[in-house]
Amino acid sequence: MKVSVIGLGYVGSVAAAALAESGHDVLGLDIDKKKVEAYRKGPLPIFEPGLEEMIRKNSSRGKLKLMHLDEVSEPLGEVVMVATGTPTTESGAADLSQVRSAISWSLPRQRGPGAVVVKSTVPPGTGARLWETMLRGTLQEYVANPEFLREGQAVKDWFHPDRIVIGGRDERAIERVRLLYQGIEAPVVLTDITSAEMIKYAANAFLATKISFINEIAALSDRLGATIDDIREGIALDPRIGPGFLRAGVGYGGSCFPKDVRALDYLALTSGHNFELLRSVITVNNRQRLLPFYALRQRFGSVSGVSVGILGLAFKPHTDDVRESPAMDLIKILVDQGAKVQAFDPAAARTARAVLPSGVELMDDMTECARGVQALVLMTEWPQIVDADWEGLARLVRPPRFMFDGRNALDKKRMLALGFEYSGVGRNGRHPG
Repeated sequence: MKVSVIGLGYVGSVAAAALAESGHDVLGLDIDKKKVEAYRKGPLPIFEPGLEEMIRKNSSRGKLKLMHLDEVSEPLGEVVMVATGTPTTESGAADLSQVRSAISWSLPRQRGPGAVVVKSTVPPGTGARLWETMLRGTLQEYVANPEFLREGQAVKDWFHPDRIVIGGRDERAIERVRLLYQGIEAPVVLTDITSAEMIKYAANAFLATKISFINEIAALSDRLGATIDDIREGIALDPRIGPGFLRAGVGYGGSCFPKDVRALDYLALTSGHNFELLRSVITVNNRQRLLPFYALRQRFGSVSGVSVGILGLAFKPHTDDVRESPAMDLIKILVDQGAKVQAFDPAAARTARAVLPSGVELMDDMTECARGVQALVLMTEWPQIVDADWEGLARLVRPPRFMFDGRNALDKKRMLALGFEYSGVGRNGRHPG
């Protein structure tokens, strides 16, 4: 099948490359000329394991073409997949201007009956309105096909998904989308457009709720002297709960959870529903980001003049995405309060550099990041950080060798034995705030 993918971000680039890998003829499109050139010649503008190899392979065999919108002269094919961004506005609503622009640009370039497949995360009810205002009377049908790709594991998730959700109003259009995933084994949920959109938002909101729930239990555990690691193990053994998203820490970040949770809260308010549970999830997550700052201030009295090494900048391991990263928020607060900050991340230094406050030193390796600082804060549980030579690092850190483990990724007993003053989340430390 001939497929055009509009938007070559974290989702669109994986979709374009994976569809080509499955044998479809794919045109990957973006409005950013520099981005398109980077995909063509490298290095890729994003870090996603396995993606570059898949792009190079399918470009060389002619299954994948990467183009700027201005370069397109051929018909787009029977399926146009929209994977543009939907950033949050100041009010908390999702900005749908990129989605609308992509659809508007594509419609006159499609030949014959086909489908506009929206992979972008849009608020429930959006697709029905877009069909009514933009597609009614055309030869194109609207299909909602939300993505469930995890950054850092997106290629794997595409070919081994938990589920494939397709929402539409026309059986032929729905069947076209089903054929995109031919050969991929996964449960397929066929539903209406609005329900498909809600599935995406509900999934992200529920996972965010699990994260904030365990962080609330961790906060209470700190005050009562309980140990969150044992609590997590005890409740995760219940198959109705499970271990996923139950690790206490500095909270969620990235391009999906914060944006989608806020957008769903906004949608609820504008629909006349007060989503109190979701608002509490947001409040708890905002508080978690401040825990390292509270701990540093409690230990040092003031962070002014304190040298701090930040370990990890990306919002999670195996990605270079620093959007809504707790580490970035922490660094801004520390710099504003007069701390001397140096930071290390195996993959996100390039993306972080553009948004870090001036005066923050980005180190090429973890050893240099630890050298001479009084405190270390682990913000991203990269394997390179968790499995580092902590005995050697302990000799480089100056007393009091304070360590805040924002992901509870390190062995507390070992860190104490190495001479660190260790504090985690829900691991018997007491943090004001």
